[in-house]
Order: sequence, then structure tokens, then C-alpha cells
Amino acid sequence: MVSIPSQSRQWNNLSCEQGDARTIATRCVICGSFHSTQDHWRLMADAGMPQSPADLIDDLVKMRMYKPEAIETADAISQAELRTALFVSMVGKGEPRREKLVRDLIGLAGGLDQAFSAAFGPKAGEFFTDAKRLSQVTRRKFLQNIAVGAALVTLANCGSSPDVAETPTEDAPTDTPSTGDLEKTSLKVAFLPITCATPIIMSKPLGIYEKYGLDVELMKYASWSVVRDAAIAGELDAYHMLAPMPIAMSLGLGSTPFSVKLASIENNNGQGIAVAKKHLGAVNGPADFKGMTIGIPYDYSNHNLLLRYYLATGGLDPDNDVKLLILPPPDAIAKMSTGQIDAFILPDNFTQRVVQDDIGFIHLLTKDLWAGHPCCAFVAAQNWIDENPNTFRALNKAIIDGATYANNPANRKEIAAAIAPREYLNQPLPVLEAVMTGKFEDGQGNTLDIPDRIYFDPYPWKSFASWITTQLVRWDYTSADQITGGGQDFFLTDLARELANELGVDAPDEISRIEKMQFGDFDPNNADEYLKEQIDKFGV
Repeated sequence: MVSIPSQSRQWNNLSCEQGDARTIATRCVICGSFHSTQDHWRLMADAGMPQSPADLIDDLVKMRMYKPEAIETADAISQAELRTALFVSMVGKGEPRREKLVRDLIGLAGGLDQAFSAAFGPKAGEFFTDAKRLSQVTRRKFLQNIAVGAALVTLANCGSSPDVAETPTEDAPTDTPSTGDLEKTSLKVAFLPITCATPIIMSKPLGIYEKYGLDVELMKYASWSVVRDAAIAGELDAYHMLAPMPIAMSLGLGSTPFSVKLASIENNNGQGIAVAKKHLGAVNGPADFKGMTIGIPYDYSNHNLLLRYYLATGGLDPDNDVKLLILPPPDAIAKMSTGQIDAFILPDNFTQRVVQDDIGFIHLLTKDLWAGHPCCAFVAAQNWIDENPNTFRALNKAIIDGATYANNPANRKEIAAAIAPREYLNQPLPVLEAVMTGKFEDGQGNTLDIPDRIYFDPYPWKSFASWITTQLVRWDYTSADQITGGGQDFFLTDLARELANELGVDAPDEISRIEKMQFGDFDPNNADEYLKEQIDKFGV
């Protein structure tokens, strides 16, 4: 005989059974079953209700809602993942919208255990207050999610339930940011698992896309060439790309010409040159890299251009005196640990990772070469922008909103936790906190505090494009006569300013500035002279 678990017994005492004198004539307004609403909420608060997700799942198994054999087949899944998958599939009842709401709450809480603690524990009020602040959604939408959280156990065992998204809430504003009628709302946006993608990634778990009426599916890629190819094939709506890529793709460098526009900057600084531990003490300047194999993420990246700029100041020809190896950023740690590369220039979650794993050290941060330089950007194809102008505006606005939030140093630890999970960066939290806060060890015995190691100013200065184009010419990726206007037409600076102003965010009136460089400042009004001076001074 199968013993009846406590939860089953309690619900059986409330349920309507044919021919039973205890049949209740009223229908519960919460779940639609035949028992009083008052009894429904009394049961929710009953001390006998399982408080642990594991106990709840055990109870459901005992009630034969799940067969033990089905659970045994999931040995490869972690206990936490299994509990969450079982619970969400059961609560969602095959309705994607319900499943999404439940998953959002679980993600916001940090896991299923935390969600139960948040919804029913002694600190529920504190969680809801914090979650409202972090999610940046309207109060009405937030309270709708609370309704789902408060109904988790109820939904698990009740019949049909009303659509919580339509539940009216007192004193709940319904205003949403104005972006016009959206041509489409379900979007696929590419990203690489690096700290540079912070605004694109964090806008998902923190609810910023939803704030603008967008349902964004983040598509994780391992390399820039794959993102480029997917963009050209029309498989994506928008992309996380390196700042030089819109210029290169539009000109047809490395691929068929494909017109794309840089809408906003995702991060400034946030890169570094890391060197294998075997070279500790032997690398003090650019000349010391002679003969080394150095990893770069892509030809058309500021990593490559800044590395070439740096090596040239030491008298090295980057095309002959070192070997530059293009590698997907996630592969860098393995290749350095096995001796396949001597150094790399990559986003700081990888430069910091070599210190964490004790396989290398940080030689320099790229901010020392170019203060405030761009790295990655939010990009969309010109034809997609033309077809979806309101959606593009809403998506760009969400990215600018997210970047502005990320730019506040007070939010950095929270953001590190939001982007750390496996589906995003899959990096140790201490590594990401070191990057985000600028408090870190460099692997050479130094403890540093550099608050602007990385920051997030979404304004796309046209002077960024001007410097990039001088370097594309300098290193023979293209010729000066192929580029009109110094590449500035590919950066949507005016639109970024307009959207920032709508958000109440300060944005410069100027479109260009003098860029502070270690080996000679760059004036975009004298780009040709700058290029000639660099070649004359350093020989390449």
C-alpha cells in the first residue's frame, strides 16, 4: 500500500469527491477547484506544507504525479536542475507563458530553494523589495510575478487557475517606455561569454528587455566569425560584436559586404594582455614579446589593433616578429595552460582567470594604451533596422538602459552574480567581481584597485571609428580610398544621444573627441597626420 503524503491528505480533505457528503458547492477563485478561497489560503499557510523544494518533489512522487523511473533516468542532471525542471514543467502545465513567469521568479531569487524561501520565508518582504529594485520592471508587472511566486505550491496541485498576468493591482501604474508600435517582439540576440557583453546579458535576468516589451532569446556563440556568418545568414535580429566589426563587415573585409550599424557601445576598457607564468620577470615591455605566439580573438578587433599598436612601439613588426593566433576567447585558458600560446590579449574575465588558475600574470590593461577605448558594441543590420525601426529603437534603448545601470559602481557585484551562471559567462564569481570592481591581484604579487578597469558608457563617439580606420589602413586590412568619412557613418551616435536623453541620461553634445593614447593622442580632425607620425616614429 502506498502511504498518502501530508500534502495529498490535506488537499483531499478540501477536494470535491462525487457522492461525498463533504462536497463543497463553491469554486475557489484562486485555482478553480471546489473548495472555499479561504480554505485555499489557509492551506497555503499551513505548517504541514512542505517548505523544501526537495520535500515537495518527494511528496509529488508519492502522489504518483511523477514515476520514480522517470526521475532515475535523470541521473546526469544535478539535483537542483532536476528539481527545478520537474517543478516548472508541472507548474507550467504546458503553457509557455506560465512557465516563463515561474522561471523568471526562480532566476531572480537565485534558484528554486531561494524562490521558496523568498515567497514563504520570514524575509519574503525584503526579497520582494529588493527584487523590484533590481528587476527595473513596472510595479504592476512585478506584483504579477509575486502572484506567481505566492502561488507556486498552489499551482502545483490545483486545477486550472486564472491568468495572473491579468490580476489587477491597486496603485499599480501601467505606463511603459514609449518606443512606438513594435514590429516584432520575439528576438534572437547573439553574445559571446565575456564581460564585454554585460549590458546585453544582464538585461535578460534583470528584466530590462521585458520593460520595453521585448522577449529576447540570448544566443551564445564561441567565436566572432560564427556570429558574423549567422548575422549575414539572417539567423539573428541583433548582435554583440567587436567595435571594428561593423566597419569591416560593411566594407566586405574578411567576408561578403554586409551593411551593419553600431548602435551603442557595450563596454569601455576591460581588456588586458596576459602572459604565461613561465615568462614571469622576463616580460617588461613590448620588445620582450619577440618570437612569442600571442592569441587574439579576431582580426577586426580592437584587441588586435591595440596589440599591434603596442608591439610597434617596441620595434616589433606584428606580422613577422611574433605569431598572432586567432582563437575563440573560451579556448584561451586551455591553450595557455598547455603551452600552445605564450600570451593573449582578451577580455578581462580571461586575463583575470590566468591569475585565478595560477597559469599566468597580467602584463598590462588596455586602458593604459588607450584610456576609455571601446571594445564591444550592440550592432544590427541596416536592412533589419529599416524593416523594424520601432523594435530597433526599443532594443537599443534597453541596451543603453542596461549599460547605464551597469556603469554605476554600486551595481557591479550584483551584475557579476547575474552574468556568472553557466548559460551566460560560466565563470567563477571571484573572477568577475575582480573585473567589475577593479580590485584584483595581477599575478605578479601586486594587489591593485583600478575602478575604471572596465566601465559601460554606451555613447558611440565617432572618434572611436576614426582611430579604428587609421589602424585598418596602417596594417593593410584596407586602403584609405575605400573608407569615406573615416568610418564615422557606421556609428549611430546621434540616435544614441537621442535615446539617452529620453531615458534622462546625460549624453555629450559633441560627436568626436581627442582620444588619450599612451604613445601620442589621437585627434580625429588630423587622422592622416596621426597615422603618418606613428609610422615615421615607430617604423611600421
